[in-house]
Amino acid sequence: MPVIEKSKEKPQRKSVDKSINQTSYDSSTHSEVEKIKVESNYLRGTITPSLKQQITGAVADDDLMLIKFHGIYQQDDRDIRNERRKQKLEPLYSFMIRARVPGGVATSEQYIQMADLAINYSSGSLRLTTRQAYQWHGVFKRNLKTTIAGINQSMLDTIAACGDVNRNVMSNPLPETSRIHTEIYEWSKKISEHLLPKTRAYHEIWLDGKKVESTQEPIYGETYLPRKFKTAIAIPPYNDVDVYANDLGLIAIVEQEQLIGFNVLVGGGMGSSHGDNSTYPRVASLIGFCRLGQVLAVAENVVKVQRDFGNREVRKLARLKYTIDRLGIDKFKNKLFAYQGFELSAAKLFEFEHNADRYGWMQDENGLWHLTLYIHSGRIIDSEDKKLFSGLLEIAKVHGGEFRISPNQNMIISNIQPQIKPKVEALLQKYQISFGETETPARLNSLACVAFPTCSLAMAEAERYLPSFITKLEVLLDKYDLKEQPINVRMTGCPNGCARPFLGEIGLVGKGPGKYNLYLGASHTGNRLNKLYRENINEESILQALEPIIKDYSEKRKLNESFGDFVIRYQTIKAVSNGLDFHS
Repeated sequence: MPVIEKSKEKPQRKSVDKSINQTSYDSSTHSEVEKIKVESNYLRGTITPSLKQQITGAVADDDLMLIKFHGIYQQDDRDIRNERRKQKLEPLYSFMIRARVPGGVATSEQYIQMADLAINYSSGSLRLTTRQAYQWHGVFKRNLKTTIAGINQSMLDTIAACGDVNRNVMSNPLPETSRIHTEIYEWSKKISEHLLPKTRAYHEIWLDGKKVESTQEPIYGETYLPRKFKTAIAIPPYNDVDVYANDLGLIAIVEQEQLIGFNVLVGGGMGSSHGDNSTYPRVASLIGFCRLGQVLAVAENVVKVQRDFGNREVRKLARLKYTIDRLGIDKFKNKLFAYQGFELSAAKLFEFEHNADRYGWMQDENGLWHLTLYIHSGRIIDSEDKKLFSGLLEIAKVHGGEFRISPNQNMIISNIQPQIKPKVEALLQKYQISFGETETPARLNSLACVAFPTCSLAMAEAERYLPSFITKLEVLLDKYDLKEQPINVRMTGCPNGCARPFLGEIGLVGKGPGKYNLYLGASHTGNRLNKLYRENINEESILQALEPIIKDYSEKRKLNESFGDFVIRYQTIKAVSNGLDFHS
């Protein structure tokens, strides 16, 4: 399917008119979060004394926002919250730590170190995110510094894994041409490093680095960005990074087996708020093509335009998608071109086939093997029937290559030497680890966020509920001879969009305990949003609503027509390609 469209520290910009540097918002009206950032002394705040306060397992209220910039979220176990309240105890606070892993690539040695940290300081499991990062859940405050120091000793870190900055830069984990992948992976690292905050606060607080009083943030300034910023690189024909869901998306253009540059997408984002039509998901807009030598300038200046013109009054309207829709795409492009000092060329042709993973064994052009494993919701944990955590740790000890996280929360054991492959296969069998050969396409194409019990925003279950829902959906698909049909299902506990639910052919977004909004109609290639079909319904009603649609799909679909495309053609739901039309 062709998807082409034609085409507070003052930063120094000698080639740009002074009027460009004027933000649209008076700082006196900025949100409380903006004031916290300004008063934080470049993300230091009172984090250090908060860590030393032993009377509580939490950190100070203002520091809750600041620790996100350091890759940390404070959480509590909601399953036992009421019980502890009755006992007059504070919630059982712990912390989620997220590593910054550009392109999702870690060595076997790094994986071993991360697994050891999970055993010693967190819940005994690792979680793979939809942004190709590792997360540790259940880390108590007393173990925060030790855990973060251990991550840094592995030559990874957690800075900018969360917060109002550019976060982990994604890239396709396993294109068939390993040379192109290597080049794209290097660009993900370059962009990630270029857009990192320059404050020394992280090293001072977590690594006992030397304190430096003066800090400069040449890209972000003292208020950083109005909201989080996400970047991804896709290599057609695979869109497994869901490049349209990112603030900045880069689509690799390869001609005559050479990477020549990137098509540039801006303004994607998944989050919205129930009942507030001023918020909506949005797929990114294609604005042109940049050469390789222009990539870092484009990335930096998209960030700078958002820094200066993003909404700092209302955080729920602060993402780049809202900035672009408020300014208009043409005005945004003009500002970007003025900031960076050059215009983009016309976008080049490309085509995406799907946004799913390719499971099982694959051999690359160098004779090395890669194995993509299905990991339910990215949770690497031992269970009664599958010792996934233990097995992957043992594989890492014999495998000298890489562990790559896919954007669909799966694991790729990568660059396996031919002579090591039998050892890996034996360990897979010993620990009862499959690579998706026994799973249906619906299960292999499903995603879920963490939700309960640790996410404070969750309204309904997601990770813990998805397996049983997929089982019931499989029965329905099998009834109409569709069990082998790939349909991507995305489930989240709230509308913030961590598992990109609004790009699911079937999207389920938590509304309350056991209740979900049902969305239909996203494309199988990730370039079209879905739309609300039924609101606030339980499992029984969801399956009842889906059955006649699945029956029609079975009987009336065209050859190779995806489920998302069918419900649009059959007028079950209206197509949504523009976020502004999401609620209409």
